[in-house]
Formats: sequence, structure tokens, C-alpha cells
Amino acid sequence: MHQLTTTFVRRLRNRDEAAWFELWQVFGPVLRAQLSRWGGGRIGVETIRDLSQETLANLSRSIERFDPERGVRFSTWLLAIARHVLGDELDRRGAAKRGSGRRALSLGDRDPVSDLQVDAAYERRIFEAKVHAAIRRTEADSIFVAFQVYRMRVFDGQTGRLVAEQLGMSEATISRQLQSVRISLRKALENVVAQWSFTPEEHSEISGAGLAGDDNLFDEALAEIYHSHEARRRAEDAESRSAGV
Repeated sequence: MHQLTTTFVRRLRNRDEAAWFELWQVFGPVLRAQLSRWGGGRIGVETIRDLSQETLANLSRSIERFDPERGVRFSTWLLAIARHVLGDELDRRGAAKRGSGRRALSLGDRDPVSDLQVDAAYERRIFEAKVHAAIRRTEADSIFVAFQVYRMRVFDGQTGRLVAEQLGMSEATISRQLQSVRISLRKALENVVAQWSFTPEEHSEISGAGLAGDDNLFDEALAEIYHSHEARRRAEDAESRSAGV
């Protein structure tokens, strides 16, 4: 088990607020999207947000039971708790319609991961969330202009000459800034994936996504993930606005 992995789990168990905020920032949007899919249009955006927060609260109460040595993905554990929370919500609604009560099944009554089917789309979104977290971490740690160079060259697809003209730098300086941020991104990506990964398959996702290749392949793969993540975020923001949330 990677030291970053066990350290982060320990921080969660110690109720480290920064660790819990990071967890919510990385996985919250993915959880909301999955709950919405499961809800099949029966549950509104505001309720989805409440259920995702309730999932985090349930995770906080059960984090002592999570054993990284079992080789279970943290994302799978989180999804299992979300399924439990959604099931309770649907049961409550059904009971209210029937005019009867039903005792909610406690997480302590069963293994939350048992019989859970995790689809490829969810795992893809989880990986993309890790990548986006690495991008945010690198942006926060980088010199502003240097990260802007990378953003303009890779995410915006501008040429080195055009970026140099806009920023008043030489093309050689643009190349150096680009490489510096790229190195930071590779390191941040390795650290983020190590922090959140509990299985060999998760650790191999970097190479599987083309992010372990040469600089051109790395930039191309990272840009694709970045734009995919941003498109979903804009769609979710638009849905929230249309629902008046």
C-alpha cells in the first residue's frame, strides 16, 4: 500500500477537515451525477445535492470500517454508501405513499460493497476527477504566468508563437515554462492517483489513459480529459440554474 494512500485514510479517520473538504471537492460532482442517473429523473437537483452530502456524512460515520488492505477501491466504497443513501430515500418515499413506515437498513447491518455493480462510466469519471484534482493542485502551486502558458498552449490549443506574442515573451521562454509546468503536472498526477488508489488496476490507469507517454501524448491526453470534465461541469451548472438551485 502506497504511503500517500494510508496517510490520507488516516487523516480522514482523524477528522482532518482539510482532508474531508478535498474528498468532497474531488468526488462530490461524480457522486451527484451517479445519484442523478440512478434516480432516473424521479429526484430533483436539490435532493440529489442533499443525498450526496448525506453520503459524505455516512462515510464519516463508517470510515473506521474501510480497510485499504482489502484492495477495494475507495470510489467503490463511496458508491456503495451512495446507493444505500438513495435506497433509503426511495424507501421513505414509498412508505409515505403507502402510509406506513419502514426501518432504514443501517450500514452496520451489511457489507456495503457486496453485490454492487460498478459500471465503466463511473470509474472513468472517478479517474477524470483525480486528473482534474492534479491540475488544480498544479495550478495552485505554479507561478501564475507559467500555468497560463500551459493552459494557452495545451488546453486552448494556441501555437507557441501566438502565446509568446500575447504574453510578451520569447518562444524559448514559452517552451521552458511549458516544460516546467508539465513536469509538475506529471508529479501531481502520480501523487493524486497514489493518494486515492487501492488496487493495481487504479495505479495502471495513468498509462492506460495515455498519460505516461511522451510530452505530446501526455499533453493530448490531459487536454482531452480536461475538456471532458469541463463540459460535464458546465452541463451540471446549467441544470442547477434551470432548477433554480
